[in-house]
Amino acid sequence: MSTPSSLRISDVGFAWPDGDQVFDGLDAVFLTGRTGLAGSNGAGKSTLLKLITGELTAQRGSITAPGTLGYLPQDITLRAGRRIDDILRMRDLRESLHRIESGNFDDDDFAVVGTRWDAEERAVALLDKLGLGHIVARPDDLDRVVGTLSGGESMLLALTAELLAEPDVLLLDEPTNNLDLDARAHLYQAVQSFQGVMVVTSHDLDLLEIMDGTAEVRTERDGVSRLRMFGGNYSHYRAVVDAEQEAARAALHDAKNDVRKQERELVEARTKLDRRLRYGKKMAEQKREPKIVMGNRKRAAQVSAGKLRNNHIEKVSDAHAVLASAEDRLRDDREVRVDLPATKVHAGQQIVSIDSLDIVGPERIALIGPNGSGKTTLLRELEAAEPVVPWRYLPQRLDVFDESRTVAENVASVAAHASNEQIRAQLARFLFRGSDADAVVETLSGGERLRAALARILLAEPAPKLLMLDEPTNNLDLASRAHLAEALASYQGALIVASHDLPFLRDLEPTRWVELERA
Repeated sequence: MSTPSSLRISDVGFAWPDGDQVFDGLDAVFLTGRTGLAGSNGAGKSTLLKLITGELTAQRGSITAPGTLGYLPQDITLRAGRRIDDILRMRDLRESLHRIESGNFDDDDFAVVGTRWDAEERAVALLDKLGLGHIVARPDDLDRVVGTLSGGESMLLALTAELLAEPDVLLLDEPTNNLDLDARAHLYQAVQSFQGVMVVTSHDLDLLEIMDGTAEVRTERDGVSRLRMFGGNYSHYRAVVDAEQEAARAALHDAKNDVRKQERELVEARTKLDRRLRYGKKMAEQKREPKIVMGNRKRAAQVSAGKLRNNHIEKVSDAHAVLASAEDRLRDDREVRVDLPATKVHAGQQIVSIDSLDIVGPERIALIGPNGSGKTTLLRELEAAEPVVPWRYLPQRLDVFDESRTVAENVASVAAHASNEQIRAQLARFLFRGSDADAVVETLSGGERLRAALARILLAEPAPKLLMLDEPTNNLDLASRAHLAEALASYQGALIVASHDLPFLRDLEPTRWVELERA
């Protein structure tokens, strides 16, 4: 790794093929250190990372990154059957090392190894540091073929590959998704020890708290996302924004009062002018003054009245301009509104049964355990057992869509009796308003995919009496997470939720906690 100076984004514009503008004239500089990308779901955080990597191409502007670049995407899928050293991108290196050690080598092997004589030991040490010592305990284990890994183990193994490459710039997109508490602690330590330019998108508050700076990606009223840099971690960013919003609310209150005052004074001025004009007309009718004097008085009164009226109209116009400016400074943050279907499960009613778990009546089960302990496997077993009541399963990987169809079409496919108006009203609660509901699923961000999947579940027919959710808060922003917890807490059906998000699980008020252990 060289010593990078900065990652620079200059006048970048990007729109999707349907013309939906995401960025327009975006400028930013990311310096050496850790920067957290904050912002609501769908604001463009993942899109920005893909523009930096070159996975997406900007229509204008430039992005310059020093040296080498590493990228950990949001969705990690490691195919079973691959060797671990292949996933770590060091298989050729190991083969060269082993040929040199055996004496059967050529000059190309030395070129491949370079100065990386301790690569195997470094890989094993890093894997252990990230909590994967149970998968690779010694260099020979790097030959092992990957079996079925949990989502968290896949994420950590992919992160290990990026860290071993020692990139100058490292981009992490929701890296704590699916990680248990121990794994998160390992990741936080790895993040803090990184020496280059790091940009992280996350809704994990603990991760955002160890950032050196925060960059907010925010969709403005014109539908275009803009980026604003803040010094300090997430708490500092929130303190600045909260103070600004408090001042904006005060300014809005004052502006509204001033508009009312100016409009009242305009009405009073018009009333006085009308009274004067009526008096002048009366005097003219009674001919109490010479005609030339009355004419001069009338013209002077009209000029004076015009100036006074224009002065008040100008003040009202200025007051409305100040009000509009104050309203623009006040945020219109969009939040998910979750309305679960009305349903009820009777106490004692058998819902589903497998060897390791029975669900009876309106139980609310919190499913916890470390990565690789089998939480997803258990949920799939429950799904395969075909519960006796209508049910819905939200998988961790969100592979429930026809990727080529729109959000509205995907929801309609499971809600045959719902009208187009009902479908779009439900999608609006999940922030798919207007043309957003016509977005093709394959273009959605991780948070948008989760919102679409939730909407699909909740409009499905018949209404589910059992919900099985696997890591439902992955990629959800904090406000949306709170609304989902509130809705699930009031759900009258049976519920089982697998998550590493303990505060979220506690908010669901579980009737039972089931903890699995790694075999």
